[in-house]
Amino acid sequence: MNFIFISPHFPNTYYRFCNALKKNGVNVLGIGDAPYDSLSNDVKNAVNEYYYIDDLKNFNAKVEAVRFFQSKYGKIDFLESNNEYWLYDDALLREKFDINTGPKLSQISTFRLKSEMKKIFQKNNILTARGEKLTTFQRAKEFANEISYPIIIKPDDGMGASKTHLIRDEKELKAFFDTKDNGSYFMEEFVDGDLVSYDGICNSKSEVVYPTHHVFLDQIMNIVNDVKDMVYYTSPIIDKKLDEIGRKVIKAFEAKSRFFHLEFFKLKKDKIGLGKKGDYVALEVNMRAPGGYTPDLINFAYSIDIYQIWADVITFDENHQLDRYEKQYACYVGRRNYVNYKNYFEGIINKYKDHIVWHQGMPDILSDAMGNYFIMAIFKEKKEMFEFIEFLTERM
Repeated sequence: MNFIFISPHFPNTYYRFCNALKKNGVNVLGIGDAPYDSLSNDVKNAVNEYYYIDDLKNFNAKVEAVRFFQSKYGKIDFLESNNEYWLYDDALLREKFDINTGPKLSQISTFRLKSEMKKIFQKNNILTARGEKLTTFQRAKEFANEISYPIIIKPDDGMGASKTHLIRDEKELKAFFDTKDNGSYFMEEFVDGDLVSYDGICNSKSEVVYPTHHVFLDQIMNIVNDVKDMVYYTSPIIDKKLDEIGRKVIKAFEAKSRFFHLEFFKLKKDKIGLGKKGDYVALEVNMRAPGGYTPDLINFAYSIDIYQIWADVITFDENHQLDRYEKQYACYVGRRNYVNYKNYFEGIINKYKDHIVWHQGMPDILSDAMGNYFIMAIFKEKKEMFEFIEFLTERM
């Protein structure tokens, strides 16, 4: 099997996807924008061959790279980046080189556009907030009056919480229209709920092979816009209702042989026209690995190798890994460089050295959402984990 992996060097743990494939006997071919000599030994050893291009945004350069690998190794069986940013390019390359695994261009709109996601949620009777594409100021006023303020306005095709706005009244709505760019936007009702994710890997039949579950202590929109600490945790327990809905979403979107990250709100109280307290409301789908170093957080919580599970699904269409150990809570705390925290790093390490499993700086390109410096720790008890989170995030 010939597998082309786009950007095996960034994020800097993604070489583990390649390494797991290589362990399964796959011929792993990397394309990246870092010169070969600058790659870590981990990346070099994880690929069979690497093709350097100076800019991954240069689609023609990627075409030449794939053409080179095809001429040397024959038909390409898979091409993937596991990165939201490259979903369109990945699909275009599959179309051009007749690679029949992974989503084609016709499917990418349902993976990226909020308006298309909403249609699939509604068609399959999956609870979701009411929303529609933003058109005129008059229609936006009517929409807001129909469902009541506040409303959310965000890019129809966007990643993370960039350019997401909470609109509280008509004055703020008018201000948004007066200053907005020419991009395509989507508006929907505000949902008062806890943000949770259903993450995992599905096989070629759109069946969830390995599910995981994360809980966020704040909404991503608030973390980015209000520059708060990023705090979330991997839960060892997946609510049966969330598991059922997550599997239904994967089927509805016909996701195949890939990592996924599905976001939901768990309603804090009953809301007329939407659902009951405790119901899960679908927010959006992300058909790639959860952001940052979340796959590693999963590994710490579940004592598994999620990278190898993904590779086993790619190679054999099934999970060959066994859950041998007790699952724990694993939390991620991303702190900000410019915040004056009450507890310094040395004190954190001394107090929680038996729980901390990883800490390091976050690349600048990921720091808006993930924080500048992160600390991961594992706990058997949720109460102890929350004490750790409070200790790390307490400010002067």
